[in-house]
Amino acid sequence: MNHCDPQTGRTLALFRLAAGVVIFFSFVLSGALSASAQNSFSGRPVPILTGNAGYFTNVEDGHTVLSPTVNPVLLVPMGDRWLIEGRGEFEGDFERPDGGGPFRGTVDKELNYLQADYIANPHLTVTVGRFLTPFGMYNERLYPIWIRSLPEEPLIFPIATGSSDGLMFRGGFSLNAKANLNYSTYFSAGTENHVLEADRLAGGRLGFFFPGPRIEVGGSWQKSLQEERANAFGFHFAWQPAAVPLNLRSEYARSNLGSGYWIAGAYRLSQLPFWQRAMRHTEVVLRAQQFFAGEDLNDEEAEEYELPDANARQADFGLNYYLRDGMKLTSSFGRQFSGDEDANLWTVGIAYRFAFPLGSLGAQ
Repeated sequence: MNHCDPQTGRTLALFRLAAGVVIFFSFVLSGALSASAQNSFSGRPVPILTGNAGYFTNVEDGHTVLSPTVNPVLLVPMGDRWLIEGRGEFEGDFERPDGGGPFRGTVDKELNYLQADYIANPHLTVTVGRFLTPFGMYNERLYPIWIRSLPEEPLIFPIATGSSDGLMFRGGFSLNAKANLNYSTYFSAGTENHVLEADRLAGGRLGFFFPGPRIEVGGSWQKSLQEERANAFGFHFAWQPAAVPLNLRSEYARSNLGSGYWIAGAYRLSQLPFWQRAMRHTEVVLRAQQFFAGEDLNDEEAEEYELPDANARQADFGLNYYLRDGMKLTSSFGRQFSGDEDANLWTVGIAYRFAFPLGSLGAQ
């Protein structure tokens, strides 16, 4: 974490400029490099620079925080079976001091994952390195800002998620014509390095997907191999009905820090009979969630894991407008009830996904 100097206005301006440059050059280069890659490499696997950039304004109980963020992702295929991939995170947190003046704050830098994947066969991929902990579905599938339906993560997101350093086996196969199984199992070594920080633990996740009704259900388990050697477990559910443009998702998680759940529905308004040109780009989101603080959760741990320090309930409403594939305007309003304190949470922002090839390894 880097603290800004007194010239914080310059830092914020530079951060905005960097995000703008990434978005601009992504637009310009993605088309040109994609065409060049198609013409030059004839379908050969090529390294890809992708990721997302966004800018958000958060207002919590009247207090404003500016949060620009950039998440670059690098994918480097090595032949037909190996893939090197990594993702970094740069997130600003700027606010006005109590006495007034320009926005100032910090920029958090984090290495989310840096891993080598070996595709052993259609049913097994072996991963070595730093990877996203496969607990539940939000951490791996919904976390990127251009994918998530609401700008803010669920209250229970920090439970048993984050990143792990070690070894992971994952894959899936068909049980029969009506059901598919997917699985992950992993071991993580403990390290206190500020870049590769991780806990020593082991765990796994098992899911079943039913293609007919388009439903997935699954469970996760995690065992800490240090300190209190506590267990954590969770369940997840997802449904995309074929008849309506609806995504319905839910998770439950429990650990020694606490427990809770969230359930969210995102509905694309494309079936409305009026203003169809605008409605097909518009999505409304509703989410209900609740967190129950564990007996072992103290103020220090709540701050470290970014969990509420008391029992909390929250309702969220979101509105997204998709300007194009991978770029959207997003907004949300939430009302949180925690202990004796109630707060309104407002967020508006823009999220953009960029992707373009960097060339071909071993191209002739």
